[in-house]
Amino acid sequence: MVAVHFSSVKLSRGFLVCLWLLGMMSLSCAARYGASKQKLEVKKHLNRLNKPAVKSIQSPDGDIIDCVPISKQPAFDHPFLKDHKIQMRPSYHPEGLFDDNKVSAKPKEKETHIPPQLWHRYGKCSEGTIPMRRTKEDDVLRASSVKRFGKKKHRTVPIPKSAEPDLINQNGHQHAIAYVEGDKYYGAKASLNVWEPKIQHTNEFSLSQIWLLGGSFGQDLNSIEAGWQVSPDLYGDNNTRLFTYWTSDAYQATGCYNLLCSGFIQINSDIAMGASISPVSGYRNSQYDISILIWKDPKEGHWWMQFGNGYVLGYWPSFLFSYLTESASMIEWGGEVVNSQSGGHHTWTQMGSGHFPEEGFSKASYFRNIQVVDGSNNLKAPKRMGTFTEKSNCYDVQTGRNDDWGHFFYYGGPGKNKNCP
Repeated sequence: MVAVHFSSVKLSRGFLVCLWLLGMMSLSCAARYGASKQKLEVKKHLNRLNKPAVKSIQSPDGDIIDCVPISKQPAFDHPFLKDHKIQMRPSYHPEGLFDDNKVSAKPKEKETHIPPQLWHRYGKCSEGTIPMRRTKEDDVLRASSVKRFGKKKHRTVPIPKSAEPDLINQNGHQHAIAYVEGDKYYGAKASLNVWEPKIQHTNEFSLSQIWLLGGSFGQDLNSIEAGWQVSPDLYGDNNTRLFTYWTSDAYQATGCYNLLCSGFIQINSDIAMGASISPVSGYRNSQYDISILIWKDPKEGHWWMQFGNGYVLGYWPSFLFSYLTESASMIEWGGEVVNSQSGGHHTWTQMGSGHFPEEGFSKASYFRNIQVVDGSNNLKAPKRMGTFTEKSNCYDVQTGRNDDWGHFFYYGGPGKNKNCP
C-alpha cells in the first residue's frame, strides 16, 4: 500500500510539472507571437510612411532626409485625394504682407535666405520633390502603439475660459499663451525666437506654436498648429525642430504631426517638416527667430502655411475639417509643456528659454509682430488679446506693444522652482 501511494504521488507531481512546462511554452509562444505581430505592424507602418526616394541626404544630427516625388507624398494615400490636382501656389496671399497679392512657392533671393535646417549642409532636394524626414523603427516603437504614433494626446489645447480649469492639467499639459476670440479669423502670423529647452523626462515635450481653432472644446474640435518643439519621444533626441499638426476631432482619430499621416500637402522642396532648426537663441546672446503665417485661401478655401519671409510650404485641404472649412473662432500663440510628475510635484522641463518673461529680450522667449487675417484677407493687429496660464509660478506670460514689434509677448519659465515645487 505504501509503494502504491508513493507511486501515485510521483505521478501527480510529474503531471503538475508537465502542466507547468506546457503553460510556460504557451506563454513563450504567445510572447513571440505578440512580438512578431508588433514587428509586422511596425514594418507595414514604416512602408506606408517612408515613400520611395529619388535621393537621400544624411543630416549631421542623424536624420535621413528623403527627396520624394511630390505626387508620392503621404497626403495622397487619403481616399479623398486620389484624384486631387496639386495646387502649386496659393491663389492669394494676405494683403499687407507683400505689395503684390500673389506669391510663388519660391521667394525672391533678395527677400530672404533659406531658413536654417541642419540637413542643408549636405545637400538639397530638386524641384518636383519634397524633403521628408525618414521615420525609423525606433521612432514608432517609442509610441504607446502604432496607431498613436505621431499623434498628440487627447485634450491638449489650452482653454482660457473653461468651466473646468483643471481639465488640461489632468493630462499634464500646461501652457502660457496669448489669444483672441469672438470673431471670425482667416489666418494668423507671428515671429517667435527659437530655443532648445531642457526636458526632464523623455515622455515630456516643450513647444512654441500658433493654434487656429474651430468648434467647441469637446469631441469636435478642429485645430491647425505650427511652430517649433523639442520632443524626445517623437524624434528620439533633444533637438529643436519645425513642426505642424492638425486634427478635426480633438486629437482622437484624425490628424498627426508633420507628414506622419495623410492630410497636409507639401509643395516646397527646401524645408523638411520635423527637421532640426539650427542655430538657436542663446541666453544673453544672439537671438534667432522664425516667422510663421497660416491663412485661408479665399478662392480655393485651403489653409496655407508659410515659413520665413516667403517659403510657402503647402496646405491643408479644406475637406479635412468641419468648422475650419469656414473660419477659425479662436487663435492662440504661445508655449506648451508636458508635466508628467505626479503627487503634486512639478517637472523642471523648461518652456521657451526656461526663463520668466520679466527678464525680457535675449533672456526670455517671445512672439512678436502678432497679426490675424480678417474676412477681407487683410493682415490686422489683434483686438482684445487676452492671456492665459495654468500656473504662473511655473510658466508665465506678459504682453506688450511698440512700434517695432507691434503686438508682442514674452512667455515661458523653468518649471520646477522654489515657488513651483
